[in-house]
Amino acid sequence: MTRRYPPVSVFGAPTDIGASMRGASMGPEALRVAGLVAAIAARGVDVRDCGDVTGPANPQTPPVDGYRHLAEVVAWNRAVFDASTRELRAGRMPIMLGGDHCLAIGSIAAVAAHCREVGKTLRVLWLDAHADFNTREITPSGNIHGMPVACLCGLGPEALTTLGGEAPALRPEHVRQIGIRSVDPEEKRLVQARGLDIYDMRYIDEVGMRRSIEEALEGVDADTHLHVSFDVDMLDPVIAPGTGTRVPGGVNYREAQLIMEMVADCGRLASLDLVEVNPALDRRNMTATLAVDLVESLFGKSTLMRD
Repeated sequence: MTRRYPPVSVFGAPTDIGASMRGASMGPEALRVAGLVAAIAARGVDVRDCGDVTGPANPQTPPVDGYRHLAEVVAWNRAVFDASTRELRAGRMPIMLGGDHCLAIGSIAAVAAHCREVGKTLRVLWLDAHADFNTREITPSGNIHGMPVACLCGLGPEALTTLGGEAPALRPEHVRQIGIRSVDPEEKRLVQARGLDIYDMRYIDEVGMRRSIEEALEGVDADTHLHVSFDVDMLDPVIAPGTGTRVPGGVNYREAQLIMEMVADCGRLASLDLVEVNPALDRRNMTATLAVDLVESLFGKSTLMRD
């Protein structure tokens, strides 16, 4: 089966400004060292590396009014928003290399604004161990990498919820969360109240990954912009130790490959986040190497070509 992909633009956002520990700022370079750009090019895709966006340093200060580093998080997300918007308007697929997952506020706000401009329906696959639906009232830490989905759904500081010019950027029905297995108690009440569509690890164990992804992709068609936001902590830490918020019992290698192959088969991938690779916690860059392997499958690599 021959698939066609739009031209791809890769850019990095080397910061751990929203994270609980340092090191994700080195993630973009680790992914480049692992051969990400060459792997995409090997799939016959027109790909270019646009370098890194820039932003303020990590001040490593405690929370203020429930948020750590809010001004700096806004600045980095504005840079990501601008880079993603530029590539989308040029007809290219943006791939944002984090950095921590707070950066998805900027990338997805850009995609949501683009969908409004071109009349597409947005679907977000949020691949993560965490729901990332905390607010300043319920966060145990103030780390904004635990808040991006809430901010995109309009629950957060105005500087982040209106980043794309309209709040909320997302409605809960736009999002499918896959691999979830760590949700704070008050966060659990909030996601249930908001009706997020969550495929947690128990559900995946009960019905299988194939059915879970079929359900998550149901309704995706030619009028859909499919965005994948891939936090490597979705993966079991046995195979992906290089991330800052490891949770046992995650998605295994074959399940992860199936996710990516099924996304590739649907033919609607239009933008991608690849975040939370932390080389300081890794072993010989194995997590970045695995992430590159999975991105190859997103772009059509499989054991056999299937009809």
